[in-house]
Amino acid sequence: MTSIASHTHSVDVHPATEGALARFAWLATPAISGLFLIIGFACEWAELPSWLWMSAYGICFVIAGLHPIVEGLQQLLRLRLDIDFLMIVAAIGAAAIGEIAEGGLLLVLFAVGHALEEHAMGSARSAIKALGSIAPRSARLRRDGVDREVPVEELVVGDRIVVRPTERLPADGAVIEGSSDVDQSPITGESMPVAKAVGDPVFAGTLNGDGGLVIEVRKLASESTMARMARMVAEAEGQKAPTQRIAERFTRIYVPCVVVATILVAVVPPQFGWLSGSEAFLRAMTLLVGASPCALGLSTPAAMLAAIARAARQGVLIKGGASLERLATVKAVAMDKTGTITSGKPTVIEVVPLQGETAEELLMLAASVETLSTHPLAHAVLAEAAKRGIAPSGAVEATLKKGKGIAANVDGHRVIVASPRSFDEGEGPRASDAMRREAQRLEDQALTVVVVSCDDRFVGLLGLQDRPRKEAKEAFAALRASGIHAVAMLTGDNRAVAEIIGREVGVDEIEAELLPENKIERVKAMQARHGAIAMVGDGVNDAPALASADVGIAMGAGGTDVALEAADVALMNDDLRKLAFAIGLSHAARRIVFQNITISMSVVAVLAVAAVLGAVPMPIAVIMHEGSTVVVVLNALRLLRYGVTADPRPLDQRPSTNR
Repeated sequence: MTSIASHTHSVDVHPATEGALARFAWLATPAISGLFLIIGFACEWAELPSWLWMSAYGICFVIAGLHPIVEGLQQLLRLRLDIDFLMIVAAIGAAAIGEIAEGGLLLVLFAVGHALEEHAMGSARSAIKALGSIAPRSARLRRDGVDREVPVEELVVGDRIVVRPTERLPADGAVIEGSSDVDQSPITGESMPVAKAVGDPVFAGTLNGDGGLVIEVRKLASESTMARMARMVAEAEGQKAPTQRIAERFTRIYVPCVVVATILVAVVPPQFGWLSGSEAFLRAMTLLVGASPCALGLSTPAAMLAAIARAARQGVLIKGGASLERLATVKAVAMDKTGTITSGKPTVIEVVPLQGETAEELLMLAASVETLSTHPLAHAVLAEAAKRGIAPSGAVEATLKKGKGIAANVDGHRVIVASPRSFDEGEGPRASDAMRREAQRLEDQALTVVVVSCDDRFVGLLGLQDRPRKEAKEAFAALRASGIHAVAMLTGDNRAVAEIIGREVGVDEIEAELLPENKIERVKAMQARHGAIAMVGDGVNDAPALASADVGIAMGAGGTDVALEAADVALMNDDLRKLAFAIGLSHAARRIVFQNITISMSVVAVLAVAAVLGAVPMPIAVIMHEGSTVVVVLNALRLLRYGVTADPRPLDQRPSTNR
């Protein structure tokens, strides 16, 4: 069979039109050629003029053989012998010794195999193409109080669009008017609609509920989450797994060996009087058919494509077969804390002024500096200031210290908002005893401490808390059940907070007070102890660790673009329970690949021996050969049903399932 890649189409083509044309082309070829084969056989059996049945057979050969001839010649021009070339040679060889009907049957059954393969593989490809077509192609743009339909490509950041009840959202953005329940399952895999109100983010391709929404566009159509998902999954289809590359290298050596063996079977026996020339040639052609590694060529890509499509339906994006195979080797998981184990949305619990400052003055300075930061702690500080009606002042000349804090000029004063340890390392004023005592008190309460200084004095401290995700504990139990040896938490937060959070969710190892480069060191240390490691994170400072791990996993909904680019896998709904699903799916895919290789090579071995011994006629060899190809593809498509359950309860109320 020809490779899957040769039939892969762009996600930009409308899937309904493309699918209909493909189905017609692939089904018409075996149907029409088979009809002429039957006509030729009937005319020959009825002893009608030879030109009549020879013409029917000739038309059958042309129609059924056109595609393999084109594919075979293309590969031959690249100095490669492929399976299509072998089939054409076998058919022509059969005709040359008078077995024209058998040659025609070979080509017709080969075309039938192609059609069944294309139909089965279409089930997996349709899941990928759907990602590129689910978002509307037009939007209702509201400008100067007037609504008009425009192509989504014309939308720019800042535009306002109107989404009516039960319509799909045309762009990524944020709600600025209205409220509704939105079905986000195409993006996140969530089983239940999510309530959306003013300020909440929304995604293109999701389905609005019963409420009307006005949305401010935050991303261009080409950069929406849905568009990125479509690109990532389409690119993943083209990225070959190591097993597939090995199989292709094997095939490049194996096919010429089959050709040599065929020549020997055709030439040697007649030289020694073991077989007649025609019988030896017929056995050689049967060997050519039976030994062709069609099913082997599809064993890995069919399984990888089906698994990637299944994962995408569940809101897990896997960037190719290589990433999927590596995921199956993972023995331990390292995770960032903030935004990964926790929700990433801390709140200010305590405001502690020092040296006679007021809480309002402390919050004003902190909020002014944090307007220049995108860190989750900055959002919490700004939210608390807004809650108390405190307006930030203008801050300029910001300096970001990764893993430590941020400094900026506020009304002519140098204000630093940073962790307590940064002041021990020479940032700002020297740490005072009062500051140390208050910091320790807050840390003892499992609060994250932020210290605010202005010029050479401390203004005060803020105590913030970021709660673990509600599914974290269940997710870690599911990971262990799926064969993960250890779950480690790597965080830049202080040790006291890290240990309290770690004990609550049940991680096995806790590494705290780490800078980004320290996380890389810890990942390498875990690799030395456990073997293959997956790193899960959401922020810019996690990107180096994601890249250094065997498998990088990004939190897709709240994660940064940098983290998503550095990762091999993205959890689009930030549900940690999908980790166990993804790992279980990778193990299932590896089992399917092993089964497929076993099936394909077993059939080849049986047919090769039987062909040489003359124990199997060519029509039977063709049927068994094409049958094994279809079996391999159908076996791979079982992955499209992986993890399907009849449990009617919402996802967050179901017990974890690990297979």
